[in-house]
Amino acid sequence: MTLETISTVRCHGGTQGVYRHASSETGTDMTFSVFVPDHLAGGTLPVVWFLSGLTCTHANVTEKGEYRAACAELGLIFVAPDTSPRGADIPDDDAYDFGQGAGFYVDATQAPWAKNFRMRSYVETELPALIAANFPADMARQSITGHSMGGHGALTIALRNPGRFRSVSAFAPIVAPGRCPWGEKALGGYLGPDRAAWRDYDAVALIEDGARVAEIMVDQGAGDTFLASQLKPHLLSRACDDAGIALTLRMEPEYDHSYYFISTFMVDHLRWHAARLQG
Repeated sequence: MTLETISTVRCHGGTQGVYRHASSETGTDMTFSVFVPDHLAGGTLPVVWFLSGLTCTHANVTEKGEYRAACAELGLIFVAPDTSPRGADIPDDDAYDFGQGAGFYVDATQAPWAKNFRMRSYVETELPALIAANFPADMARQSITGHSMGGHGALTIALRNPGRFRSVSAFAPIVAPGRCPWGEKALGGYLGPDRAAWRDYDAVALIEDGARVAEIMVDQGAGDTFLASQLKPHLLSRACDDAGIALTLRMEPEYDHSYYFISTFMVDHLRWHAARLQG
């Protein structure tokens, strides 16, 4: 897989890069960013994946996430993929919550989305292989996090791949997309009307069906306007209680859904992951 370097810049004792490659899964060029801290020649570093939310690209967290100083201190590679395939010839929708910028980390099965909207396979399989081949990444030590739609992606990917990630966290995740307007629209459009097919992309449903991780950390803004209608963290709390999964759910007073919220608690999450990535 040929990797094109779009840009690199020196910062915080490391290198922030933006890269592009031709994806066999999506049939499009895909862009992502990687921050690599300084490290010993020939050495490898653990990896933290960050999955972004609706309307975002790799650039949102890269420019606003305020993660680099902590990643340099903790010795963490930080990888931020895009949220969907993109291009003039790629199917799209006029709404912000479906189509380009809203891939929901699924492999679509419905026309016209099935050909290109294969973000599950891209994030779970294709991009990790590219990272392993081109960066000093210790793929035996990975953690995953994300925001909103990306929090949904992080939780479901970790639950579907037990043992791959040392830890999983999320910022304001969509925990039960089968029970909220964003998720019902996206999963119905990409996967069709059979709700049984949606359960593989629903963190609460996966836990109800027997998927397990040891622990989960979630930060949720108590002032988030999407809290009651779209995010519903109480459903995750109940599912984790029933399954014996240790959930740290922090309701942050007055915080909203924005990158002001994410950047405030980013270092907490990175330190939490770093502690579990040791050894």
